[in-house]
Amino acid sequence: MTDHVRIGVLGAAMIAPAAVIRPARSSTVAEVVAVAARSASRAQTFADKHGIARVHGSYEDLLADPAVDAVYNPLPNGLHGKWTLAALEAGKHVLCEKPFTANASEAAEVAAAANASGLVVMEAFHYRYHPLAVRVAEILESGVLGPLRHVEANICFPLPVFSNIRYDYSLAGGAMMDAGCYAVHMARLLGGEEPEVRSARALLRGPSIDRAMRASLRFPSGHTGSVHASLWSSAVLKISMKAIGENGTLNVFNPLGPQTFHRLSLRVKNHRSAETFGRRATYAYQLDAFTDAVLHGKPFPTTADDAVRNMTVIDSIYREAGLPLRQPTP
Repeated sequence: MTDHVRIGVLGAAMIAPAAVIRPARSSTVAEVVAVAARSASRAQTFADKHGIARVHGSYEDLLADPAVDAVYNPLPNGLHGKWTLAALEAGKHVLCEKPFTANASEAAEVAAAANASGLVVMEAFHYRYHPLAVRVAEILESGVLGPLRHVEANICFPLPVFSNIRYDYSLAGGAMMDAGCYAVHMARLLGGEEPEVRSARALLRGPSIDRAMRASLRFPSGHTGSVHASLWSSAVLKISMKAIGENGTLNVFNPLGPQTFHRLSLRVKNHRSAETFGRRATYAYQLDAFTDAVLHGKPFPTTADDAVRNMTVIDSIYREAGLPLRQPTP
């Protein structure tokens, strides 16, 4: 591998076409060359539909394939850590869907293996690679807002299909894991520091599964924060983030999907401005960053170490809400 990254997909997941297959078609340096599933027939059907040449009947066989340089891991949350570790053991780079693992302890184990391997392991927070998020970071770093007072992130969307794996505790499900990992990541981006969780309150689908979660944060510099995640609650659809400083306010509407409608607005004292960005998908920018890291060693923000910090906040939210931490799926 010198100028091309050959990607294998673990599982015939619904997110895979948007996340890697379609972006790879327009990439000059990435190609999806293989897919594996627990069922060989399911893998074949998926491969036929998406034009993937190589089909494997097990994840182990895909990891052993010398024609695969990197793995995309969109398996259920509870399996992320196990198969990322297996991919590293097989010498493959990994683009792992969020949340990175079931909990912070498992994330630390994976991060240690990633750092020791010298391979690229990226958590797939695709929004972070779009020019919209890059611009947010620039505004915050410029100090134009003045000292921060409060930040907030809201990722709420309706998913009333309760048989969905996102509601399955045995697969490390829950609103805070699925939608909330984004909200926590965004709050950390806005806040610029690692927060303490002051309180958390869950709405439950079952004894251990949150269908919605609110949490209050405090950052070391004194500013506060809040995160709100929901798969099913009265907050039907709310996808936004906000930073309030002494001099002004930054608002972002729909930070997850800048390829559709989005808006960044900035008010500093008496001046107001708004910005929009192109329609190229967040996933395409993410794939660019992943291949740049693999081929050229370019640094990137959603590292395994960053994932440990994100999972640490998520674990604290579950503790404050009185719910058990998620556990890896055997």
